[in-house]
Amino acid sequence: MYHDILVPTDGSDSSAAAVDEAVAIADGEGATVHFLHVIDEGTEMSAGGSGMVAPQLTETLEEQAESALDDAESRAEAAGVDYERLTREGDPHEVIEAYSAEHDVDLVVMGASGQSGLKERLLGSTTDRVVRTVETSVLIARP
Repeated sequence: MYHDILVPTDGSDSSAAAVDEAVAIADGEGATVHFLHVIDEGTEMSAGGSGMVAPQLTETLEEQAESALDDAESRAEAAGVDYERLTREGDPHEVIEAYSAEHDVDLVVMGASGQSGLKERLLGSTTDRVVRTVETSVLIARP
C-alpha cells in the first residue's frame, strides 16, 4: 500500500514520534522513508541588511538539520528500513508539499507540533498547513 513515506523532521519530540511511526509502517510495508529537514528561510537573519545569512546562524541551522537527520537515520537503520535523507531550504510547508508531489509520496507522517516560535502560534502550525495543501494522506504523530 505504501511505497514512499515522507517524514519532515526537526529534532523535536513530536518529530521523533513521527519517525518511529513511519519506520514501523515502512517495516511492515517494505516502503522507503524519506527524511526531510527544511531549514526555514524565515529563521535566517540577514547580516547588516545585505541579504547575507549570518555565518553563525547558518552553521547552527545546518548542525540542527544534521542532528535531526542522524537521529532519524539511526532509527531506520535499527529497524532495517530503506531510507533517504535530505535537507532543503525554504518555507517548510511549501517545501514539504513540493517534495511530496515531486516524489509521488504515498503518506506524509508529521509530528503534531515541532520547534516553532511566535510566528507559528500566530499563523498556524506547519503541520496544519501541510494537511491542508498536500494531495496525499497525512498521519499526525504525538510524542
